[in-house]
Amino acid sequence: MIRKYETRDTESIVDVWLKASKLAHPFLSDDFMTQEADNVRDMYLPNAETWVVEISGAVVGFIALLGTEIGGLFVDPKFHGKKLGKALVDHAVDQHGTVELEVFKHNPIGRQFYARYGFKELHEEIHEITGHPVLRLRFEA
Repeated sequence: MIRKYETRDTESIVDVWLKASKLAHPFLSDDFMTQEADNVRDMYLPNAETWVVEISGAVVGFIALLGTEIGGLFVDPKFHGKKLGKALVDHAVDQHGTVELEVFKHNPIGRQFYARYGFKELHEEIHEITGHPVLRLRFEA
């Protein structure tokens, strides 16, 4: 079930984000991950349109949108391969049409997912904070 984020979901979302991020981004420093967990909680969630996916009453994934920008898409690794990420992106596309995002170049999990979905690469740049390359992707509805 996909539903709108509620503040009671915050710690579950941060937990999902941390588990999925550690798997997808092993190249990021622990200090960066700790800071980003705080940013997810205190900055991103209060300012984004966020949707969660629940299984048996537990939040197992989410998508955070800033207009047509996917600021974050994360699914608990225990639930990878169950089409929950696809359902969340489908929901975003249904709501907003064409969407864009950035994904770390060295994140094969995310890159494979977005390629299968049909996202196209626009360009590559360096993520200022980490110094790692990111790819700008777009899905045209």
